[in-house]
Amino acid sequence: MRNLACLCLSHPLQTYTSWELRKFVSGHLDGYLGQVLDSTLAGENSGKLLGINAKVSVKFSGLAAMIDLYYWTTPNGHKITIFLEEAEIPYTIHPINIGEGDQFQPEFLKISPNNRIPAIADNEPVDGGEPISVFESGAILEYLAEKTGKLLPLEIRDRYEALQWLYWQMGGLGPMLGQNHHFSKYAPEKIPYAIERYVKETSRLYGVLDKRLADREYAAGDYSIADIACYPWIVPYEAQGQNLDDFPNLKRWFEAIQARPAVQRAYAKAQEVNSNNTMSNEAKKVLFGQDKR
Repeated sequence: MRNLACLCLSHPLQTYTSWELRKFVSGHLDGYLGQVLDSTLAGENSGKLLGINAKVSVKFSGLAAMIDLYYWTTPNGHKITIFLEEAEIPYTIHPINIGEGDQFQPEFLKISPNNRIPAIADNEPVDGGEPISVFESGAILEYLAEKTGKLLPLEIRDRYEALQWLYWQMGGLGPMLGQNHHFSKYAPEKIPYAIERYVKETSRLYGVLDKRLADREYAAGDYSIADIACYPWIVPYEAQGQNLDDFPNLKRWFEAIQARPAVQRAYAKAQEVNSNNTMSNEAKKVLFGQDKR
């Protein structure tokens, strides 16, 4: 408990976020003191302790999840696990098997009315109120970046450098590469025009990002949610009919992100959730046969 007291005395006016306290407690307190803190911090006045604005739950067996992540092993799903691993936020994965139709369950539709993954529930929002749910991967990345103050610049010019590339991914890179995947790999009949159309558009978009990276390390200068959004869509480049050697700046960027420990942890989690990369005919019917419900 002495270390906790030192933390308070050394920074008496500082506001500690719940995840900062979680990390401190995890590193300095044993299970017994964790239980003591659990009973102390879970009370109605917990928000006043150390200036914390949200309730904190510290469990004997570890840290309780701050974020519930509704997830499947797709590029959009990987975006969120990468961010959570980079920011070291405690989270629990709730697999939503989109090939089996889990995305149509009423409980999931309450937080993701478009029946798409990913979605999150933040159990410790910064206002200290009830949990906040967010769907759409770009909105989730922006929400988590604002919550944590990480991976999105605060200065307005730098901030919009990152945001415009995030939205470029949401509006272009993701949808166009998704169509490439569909017509090249999943469509019941091969349509040469459609395949050529989207393979060429993929190449064009790779070229846009390659040029952007010619004079900077990452899409917005520093590593940010823009890079986290783009990277998972580049991972299956071979299946998209692309060769990274044709895009040297993009290749350098790709390999740098691929080597990040948080990215490697995120993809290891994906293997734990779903190690089967094939798609059955029944799954295709579920995914590609939807109409108004």
